[in-house]
Amino acid sequence: MKKHNFYAGPSILSEYTIQNTADAIINFADTGLSVLEVSHRSKEFQAVIDEATALVKEILSIPDGFSVLWLGSGASMQFCMIPYNFLARKASYLDTGTWASNAIKEARLFGDVDVVASSKDAGYTYIPRDYVVPADSDYFHYTSNNTIYGTEIRRDPDVPCPLIADMSSDIFSRHIDWSKYIAVYAGSQKNLAPAGVTLVIVRDDALGKVNRAIPTMLDYRTHIKKGSMFNTPPVLPIFSALQTLRYYKQLGGIDELERRDLEKAAMLYRAIDDSEMFEGTVTDPADRSIMNVTFVMVQKYKELEAKFVEFCSARGIVGIKGHRSVGGFRASLYNALPLDSVRVLVEAMHDFEATHLQ
Repeated sequence: MKKHNFYAGPSILSEYTIQNTADAIINFADTGLSVLEVSHRSKEFQAVIDEATALVKEILSIPDGFSVLWLGSGASMQFCMIPYNFLARKASYLDTGTWASNAIKEARLFGDVDVVASSKDAGYTYIPRDYVVPADSDYFHYTSNNTIYGTEIRRDPDVPCPLIADMSSDIFSRHIDWSKYIAVYAGSQKNLAPAGVTLVIVRDDALGKVNRAIPTMLDYRTHIKKGSMFNTPPVLPIFSALQTLRYYKQLGGIDELERRDLEKAAMLYRAIDDSEMFEGTVTDPADRSIMNVTFVMVQKYKELEAKFVEFCSARGIVGIKGHRSVGGFRASLYNALPLDSVRVLVEAMHDFEATHLQ
């Protein structure tokens, strides 16, 4: 049975990425070695990281003056690396969910942190507005997509200081105005590659402005100088990332990826809004994520939620159970998910509703 993978991360990868990675696990670049065992210092792997870096710059239209880094550990490591490298006096943060809150906690170890707004009062089900970011902030940090709660910021904020964004779950789904940013970071396990590498894009001239000593491995300049090769990089995830980037380019880049993502999200949100049994947890369309669609059953049918998960599983639909902290359902519509999978989910919703409506 065909599987329809809605897991939030690690998540679906394109067949192109999976097949090419599988081939390289057997024989990488005709070396007779597996990509799992090849030296990261080999010319064959250097070509991989060089091409992957070039494609990130091309697909995201990154201008000169920015460095693309491939770092180990997850995006959560960036919660401390960002303030270590950029927080000299004061930084501003927007609290829109668990990961934003975790980033705030880490930043407070390094200096004054101004939380300009929070949506915690309503279970993080909306994006705050009308907040004021102090002009003397070293940077304004926000989480563009909140995977647990299903909210997303799809426009680069207009604030009087440089931006830094955690784009772990929606990078490569929209254009970015790089003139506003000094750093963007993203864990790989949603829209890029298997877990194990973090993509970090930093503006070179924004570094070296803090007075504190920075440990070697936590200093972005270390990794820029060594081309992400200061220590052994996560070879397999970087190779898979290259395959995904090639696939994105073949599709037509950001414009086509965003078109597809918007189409998938519109189809699912329409089904939720038209339903008598299901309802979205994010009510304002302007705040709804096109990457992670969160919804629940209305109170009258709440006891049927577990049955719906079983019903979906029987149709090959996996990964729609909501995060353990909020319950309900979550359908992750990352770039690799085909439109047909969304159709199958919508049909399952209709069929289940038709059977159980009272």
